[in-house]
Amino acid sequence: MPGGAAGDNPAAERVLVMEDERSPRPRPDDVDADDVREALSAAIDESAAGDGSPAAQITQIADETPPSVLAEAIADLETDELRTVLAALGSERSADVVSELHPDEAVDVLQQLSHSDAADVLEEMDPDEAADVIGELRDEDAPAAERLLAEMEAEEAADVRQLLAYAEDTAGGIMTTDFVAVPASASVQEAVALLRAPSEDELPPESASYLYVTEEGGRMVGVVPWHRLVRAGERVAVRALIEPQAVTVPVTADQEAVAQVFRERRLLSVPVVDADQRLVGIVTADDVADVLEEETTEDIERLGGSEPLEVPYLRAGPLVLARKRVLWLLLLFAAEAYTGTVLRAFEDELQQAVALAFFIPLLIGTAGNTGSQTVTTVIRAMAVGEVEFRDLFRVWVKEASTGLILGLVMAAATLARALFLGVGVEIGATVAISAGVIVLWAAMVAAVLPLVLRRLKVDPAVVSAPMITTLVDGTGLLLYFEIARYLLKL
Repeated sequence: MPGGAAGDNPAAERVLVMEDERSPRPRPDDVDADDVREALSAAIDESAAGDGSPAAQITQIADETPPSVLAEAIADLETDELRTVLAALGSERSADVVSELHPDEAVDVLQQLSHSDAADVLEEMDPDEAADVIGELRDEDAPAAERLLAEMEAEEAADVRQLLAYAEDTAGGIMTTDFVAVPASASVQEAVALLRAPSEDELPPESASYLYVTEEGGRMVGVVPWHRLVRAGERVAVRALIEPQAVTVPVTADQEAVAQVFRERRLLSVPVVDADQRLVGIVTADDVADVLEEETTEDIERLGGSEPLEVPYLRAGPLVLARKRVLWLLLLFAAEAYTGTVLRAFEDELQQAVALAFFIPLLIGTAGNTGSQTVTTVIRAMAVGEVEFRDLFRVWVKEASTGLILGLVMAAATLARALFLGVGVEIGATVAISAGVIVLWAAMVAAVLPLVLRRLKVDPAVVSAPMITTLVDGTGLLLYFEIARYLLKL
């Protein structure tokens, strides 16, 4: 084997399975990106030492490595090593690997190549993925993005420019222009002949489920499932095979709305049309999976009181992380100030019954946890379309009933804790009743807060969890001390 035997390269031995062709292809979890990176570097080093071209060994390593792991491995290679690896893989295979990277990482990789090589890789990528990369580069260096577009073939560059014209969080921003369309006037025989016609590009995988039917001018007529096409007679008109009630989405539709269509209809792809009902692209299940991952990640970060990251976590420096979090910390700090005001207002009561102070952290912590649980459940139900504003009363009743049950449980637990600490029955009963009331209060407030925020055009994922914790801290203390004042005659 050129470049030395595998036995001379321990790193390669961990990656390559060369002797037995029947060995199963490794799963992503079976191969470590660091090992792959070491194997690639070792192959290049051996070549530099005069042992021949590393291309064969690099290709062998790539053959035994899942694309996602290979992408992670090459992302951190030195520039010369990266160029050698991508040259050995060729532009088509390099495109498959680069497509696995986050657009920000893909930009870093392509910027280490010559303009012509980078353009070759972009041309081989799916148009929507190439547009994501060019869009990321345009945000960093617009002239560099234009130079790459100018270097690309005119047709591929036009597809990318078309996709860049749409907002990235719309159907137009996530669709691909790779699809197969036939005129409605065609017969099955003509449609099949059109599909079999020689072409530089292979049949896009995105079009593997449906054939898209258009009229003159590109106006969308409908879709034909492939199984109908291959089972129909040659003289049958394509129009007669169109799926009834075909679903389309407007090019300006929000990506979350598109994902909702996929969930409700269980589609593999959906055509995207412009204002004149012209077919401009398709959104595939893969595209929607990416959207759902992105939206879920954003919601989780926002639920924690932080702005979403635009880059992978490990590529975000401390200053970026701090900038994403500091605003909410300052806002919540200011909002929490009224908790101190409540404590000061009940200073006399605390002096008369010092034991009440022991349970403040327990009560406000329980209230915050209850509110966070409720908010998270309601927001998730809203996200999947199970709950809308018209369901507010039903949600409130359901969560109030749940809060009542949880309140009784927590009251009993708090009473047991108080008696164990030996603070006396009166204090124990006061704290227990307060715990039950505060849990019920937190559940009722948290049930309606996300729905009200959505009604006010505020993203509930951004505000709900931090707000509910802050809100029930102060109001929970207020309830606690009022109950103590009444029961203990303070």
